[in-house]
Amino acid sequence: MATSHSNQHKFTNRLASEQSPYLLQHAHNPVDWYPWGEEAFAEARRRDAPIFLSIGYSTCHWCHVMEVESFEDEGIAKLLNDWFVSIKVDREERPDVDKVYMTYVQALYGGGGWPLTVFLSPDLKPLMGGTYFPPDDKYGRPGFKTILRKVKEAWESKRDMLVKSGTFAIEQLSEALSSSSDSGKLPDGVSDDALRLCSEQLSENYDSEFGGFGSAPKFPRPVEINLMLYKSKKLEDTGKLDGANESQKMVYFTLQCMAKGGVHDHVGGGFHRYSVDECWHVPHFEKMLYDQGQLANVYLDAFSITKDTFYSSISRDILDYLRRDMIGPEGEIFSAEDADSAENEGDTRKKEGAFYIWTSKEIEDLLGEHAALFEEHYYIKQMGNCDLSEMSDPHNEFKGQNVLIERKDPSEMASKYGMSIETYQEILGECRRKLFEVRLRRPKPHLDDKVIVSWNGLAISSFARASKILKGEAEGIKFNFPVVGTEPEEYLRIAGKAASFIRNQLYNAETHRLQHSFRNSPSKAPGFLDDYAFMISGLLDLYEFGGEINWLLWAIELQETQDSLFLDREGGGYFNNTGEDSSVLLRVKEDHDGAEPSGNSVSAINLIRLASMVSGSKADYYKKNAEHLLAVFEKRLKDTAMAVPLMCCAADMLRVPSRKQVVVVGERTSEEFESMLAAAHAIYDPNRTVIHIDPNNKEEIEFWEVNNSNIALMAKNNNAASKVVALVCQNFTCSAPVTDHSSLEALLSQKVRAS
Repeated sequence: MATSHSNQHKFTNRLASEQSPYLLQHAHNPVDWYPWGEEAFAEARRRDAPIFLSIGYSTCHWCHVMEVESFEDEGIAKLLNDWFVSIKVDREERPDVDKVYMTYVQALYGGGGWPLTVFLSPDLKPLMGGTYFPPDDKYGRPGFKTILRKVKEAWESKRDMLVKSGTFAIEQLSEALSSSSDSGKLPDGVSDDALRLCSEQLSENYDSEFGGFGSAPKFPRPVEINLMLYKSKKLEDTGKLDGANESQKMVYFTLQCMAKGGVHDHVGGGFHRYSVDECWHVPHFEKMLYDQGQLANVYLDAFSITKDTFYSSISRDILDYLRRDMIGPEGEIFSAEDADSAENEGDTRKKEGAFYIWTSKEIEDLLGEHAALFEEHYYIKQMGNCDLSEMSDPHNEFKGQNVLIERKDPSEMASKYGMSIETYQEILGECRRKLFEVRLRRPKPHLDDKVIVSWNGLAISSFARASKILKGEAEGIKFNFPVVGTEPEEYLRIAGKAASFIRNQLYNAETHRLQHSFRNSPSKAPGFLDDYAFMISGLLDLYEFGGEINWLLWAIELQETQDSLFLDREGGGYFNNTGEDSSVLLRVKEDHDGAEPSGNSVSAINLIRLASMVSGSKADYYKKNAEHLLAVFEKRLKDTAMAVPLMCCAADMLRVPSRKQVVVVGERTSEEFESMLAAAHAIYDPNRTVIHIDPNNKEEIEFWEVNNSNIALMAKNNNAASKVVALVCQNFTCSAPVTDHSSLEALLSQKVRAS
């Protein structure tokens, strides 16, 4: 029960013994919370009482609000304790449970979000639900207390009808969300049409004034950038340069607006979750790992196409933020930082963005002679600057406060202040450093130090890719705070450490299974589809961008486990969970590429990449599974391509007649080997596979002899002492070997007409 356990807290409930930061935040509510599990279900059956299920996550602003207003209120807690069995779920720890009831609420009420509020029967069928409820009736809408009374009355008077409709809803959803395909592949033309349709729909939604594909609130959705860059490369390869340039322009302007906006943390690096206005200015201030990993990757892509260090420095800014603030002692990468924090030490009330905002007086006192320059550059005003849009601050929460946004061109500003652009950027960097040091003395937002496998996979990918792509930066480039000028190779080391942590702590070498998350110890939740798919993707990047062969070997092992646990062998595609937990009522095949890509989209690309590395029946097996998976989502690709941008790319990748292979042979420890690998990755090409092999490494040769004897043969035939050799292969033919990195880059730059 939620009873007094210590002098410190008036109440303590069962959540006190959980690992999740979100559940621990509720451990001292007067509500008699249970974690999700049999103990709670048995209690509901024993009391014949409905279940009140509340789902959220530790950095969720409205979850905090509902806790303060309702779950800390002893009167409301009494209603909950008397009438319901209350269960708290961390959606990041149990995405499978969240998926069931979020899908239900979205289907019935047309919208969803967190906190998710759902009432269930003792056998877990949903009865009714919603999201945030204020404690009392307001604006003609029922408050939480009214909702509790209504549910209690309905349970007593209309129970059969409620249970019947909940059961029916789950049956309908189960049918709708587990589509299958009798045909083993997509009909001709579908992938072309989907790619075109998706890019057209995104272009129609493009905001030419502020960048982005849609209106406020504006979320960075990296899969949109992935699709637009993929499409522009395809247009370029077929000689349609105008179309390619048009797509690229939209992408670059969007990436620039995001980087200059307040959604980017100029002082500490990294990106906030989204902006509430159309101009990327005032953000919702939480920082999520899944955003950082994906955004670092799209800025790396933009750099590899343009060679403009604006983009590479933003990638570094994100990765350096993660490296400084979000990595644990064993290399594990944490989940999130909260939007809310106290304004002053000792304050009990937290405010959104308190850690990140500034008054003009603070800036002037801190920066002295450079204050005017800094204020003009970042649009800082005495009355506060959250005035660019009526959506920026509708409730005057940030009156007198400033969220940094760059609205001036640095070159123009430098000449106005009579200095070189380098000096100007240096001054800005030093000013940001001063603000950073002062900010460190403020109460910090809560850090969710849970380690989630899927999100680590996304970050591992970006660290690994940065290690080679950033070698394309001009020599002698100067970085300014918060970018620290990390050696690119260091990023590969970070990726390797994070992967090792997952392998050591969250992988069972006997069962070949992953656990979903870690905090102090592995969580009870098993690995879900996204954990396998995103981790495999990260491992493929870790290998292709210079990591050891054991990462590729592990990716292949994980793919086998993923197929055994989630693959619908008859109907095609992957389910989101194993189906082994009877308390999770839905197994769905997710396809929506949202803030995170879908497990099915990422899996399709993983299978295509794996098929291009191995040979024979194994390659055929991977390809067949990718084809069947995409056939499952044929209707989605035809009707609502904009919902599945990454899947549109996957469908096209599968159609590419022959993926380009770059094979690098040489002694792994040599400098030229590194340069050759960097050259192999220097040009943006999502339809390229890079294989590297040291002919003197027995383990590598053995791996390739088993998995693709052609590669082993190439290594033996091109084993030249003190030389590194590269070959480019396509359509079953290979180029003549090249022995220096500039020749390889030239070879890869040659335009090949796509069919």
